[in-house]
Order: sequence, then C-alpha cells, then structure tokens
Amino acid sequence: MLKEFKDFIAKGNVMDMAVGIIIGAAFTAIVGSLVNDLINPIISLFMGGVDFSNLGVKLGEGEDAAVFAYGKFIMAIINFLIIAFVVFLLVKAVNNMKKEEEEEAPAEDPGPSEIDLLKEIRDALKK
Repeated sequence: MLKEFKDFIAKGNVMDMAVGIIIGAAFTAIVGSLVNDLINPIISLFMGGVDFSNLGVKLGEGEDAAVFAYGKFIMAIINFLIIAFVVFLLVKAVNNMKKEEEEEAPAEDPGPSEIDLLKEIRDALKK
C-alpha cells in the first residue's frame, strides 16, 4: 500500500496540482494586498471615504443581537470585481507576451511530407 501511495504522489498530475495550489495561495495574498492596500484606498478617496462594511441591520435588542451585515457583503462583491479585473489584466498581459514570443520565434521547416518520402523510397527501389 505504501508503494502505491508513493507511485500516486510521484505522478506528474499530483505534483503539478500541489505546485499550482501553493502558487495560487501566494498569488491570492499578493492580489488581496493589491486590492486592500492600494486600490481600495484610491477608490475610497474618490468616493469620499465611503466604507460599506459598517452597514447592517441589528436583528434584535442588546449587545449580543445578530447583525444582518449587508455592507460587508457589498464590500466583498466590490473586492471580487476588482480582483477579477486585476487577474484579467494579468492573464491578458501574459497571453500577449506569449503571443509576441511565438511571433518572434522562427518557423521550423517541417521537412518533406510523407508523400514525398514515399515517392523517394519508390524511386530508390526502382533503381
């Protein structure tokens, strides 16, 4: 059973997935910081310091009453849209870089086709 587990872990798909998850977690921290520390303050500046996260309705009396915090939900939606847009821009930039590299790479000579090779073999056998 231990050998089967080692074989499973050693497969490329599992290792690729693990690397993707680790890189994704690090990327999430970077994008989260970009949104929270750089973009949201700029948006707040233009909106006059408006922060929706404190908006909510108290569902009951007293300090321990539940709060219907719709403001946090609004902020989560705004943050999601900003993050999605930033990721879109990053993916677009990477795709453009790949496209430029492909255009700069010289086209490989495919060589003779199968039909050409078969004709050469036929001609050689005739001799």
